[in-house]
Amino acid sequence: MSDATPQGGTPDPAQPHLADTAQAEHITRFWDTARPSAGRTSHGGAVGERSENVVPPPAWAFGDNPELADELLALVLAGTKTATASLVVEYDESAEQMPRRGDLSILLDGAGDPRALIRTTEVETVPFDEVSAEHAWAEGEDDRTLESWREQHERYWRRTLAGTAHEFDPSMPVVCERFTVLYSE
Repeated sequence: MSDATPQGGTPDPAQPHLADTAQAEHITRFWDTARPSAGRTSHGGAVGERSENVVPPPAWAFGDNPELADELLALVLAGTKTATASLVVEYDESAEQMPRRGDLSILLDGAGDPRALIRTTEVETVPFDEVSAEHAWAEGEDDRTLESWREQHERYWRRTLAGTAHEFDPSMPVVCERFTVLYSE
């Protein structure tokens, strides 16, 4: 990977990271191909065109490492995984907007390449210890039981919350999101 660096070898913070620029271009090309699947058409950036037809939706990967991102993406692409979950505190800490019904997202693989366009179909916020067996099944992970879901997600959130101001608690609010794949590569 190459950085935009001056001759002294120290990265210039005013210059964009070349890999970030390349990834943004890759995501934009993916969006140009995928957006008709979402009913979004573009008129080549014509004056007055709606930005949602031109600007790609948020792009993100599942999990906290490339291997997990690839594993969960494979479940999505196979049609097994049609739901995901996140903690409300994760949205609070990142200042990201919580998902809403109708939202579009681009799923990235572990290398950061766009692989699927999804639409959120349902969002419900419930305490961790009230997540349903139906939601656990829709997440498509491990043996798809609620017990397995709770074990894996508690372990994951204990790991990702370590070193933050938050500790895992079974009453923590969880955003349970259902989605459908509109386009994939």
